[in-house]
Amino acid sequence: MATNGEEQQNQAGRHQEVGHKSLLQSDALYQYILETSVYPKEPECMKELREVTAKHPWNIMTTSADEGQFLNMLLKLVNAKNTMEIGVYTGYSLLATALAIPEDGKILAMDINRENYELGLPVIQKAGVAHKIDFKEGPALPVLDQMIEDGKCHGSFDFIFVDADKDNYINYHKRLIELVKVGGLIGYDNTLWNGSVVAPPDAPMRKYVRYYRDFVLELNKALAADPRIEICMLPVGDGITLCRRIQ
Repeated sequence: MATNGEEQQNQAGRHQEVGHKSLLQSDALYQYILETSVYPKEPECMKELREVTAKHPWNIMTTSADEGQFLNMLLKLVNAKNTMEIGVYTGYSLLATALAIPEDGKILAMDINRENYELGLPVIQKAGVAHKIDFKEGPALPVLDQMIEDGKCHGSFDFIFVDADKDNYINYHKRLIELVKVGGLIGYDNTLWNGSVVAPPDAPMRKYVRYYRDFVLELNKALAADPRIEICMLPVGDGITLCRRIQ
């Protein structure tokens, strides 16, 4: 029989397979949330996509299952219809969104890697929601600049989710605040960044965590000082900050 220590190690290993992104200090508590709240209600298509993504070498990039559940409910609560996602990867959060919005809802989805998106696309198609997605491959900033220049999209998005290059989060925010409607939401993922936001400067960190840490700190400071939004930082997944445009 496994000891408590061995059991916790096994749980930690299981989380790492799918990209363990919870900030909870207890792996057992996180597993309880997944098994009690998330997995019993997870649509079969999302489970399938999660399992497909777990086999990918970059699976740490995926949205966690509990965050996917949260986004799905949030979108239903705000009756989102016209949405945007910057940073798609294999599409777990994208599928959560597509399932939540109405049949005639739309998602402008942008990512620099179509290959990753196409890994999850068969599952999205099987779920019957691919028609809601307009996928654009390439950097998002030029697309955002074009929409702002055209003027037609100002204040037109109900919800925008950003899970992409952290060094551009500030640049995204400068543009997205014009594209989201008053009363609409922008969600920035990874705003607690592996817990590194409170780590001492000399603390041991993975190279990529250390590199992006200052950009995340800069974003968090900027969002707190932005008078155009109300914010709520939640310890879901790797931290998500919701911004509600108020002016």
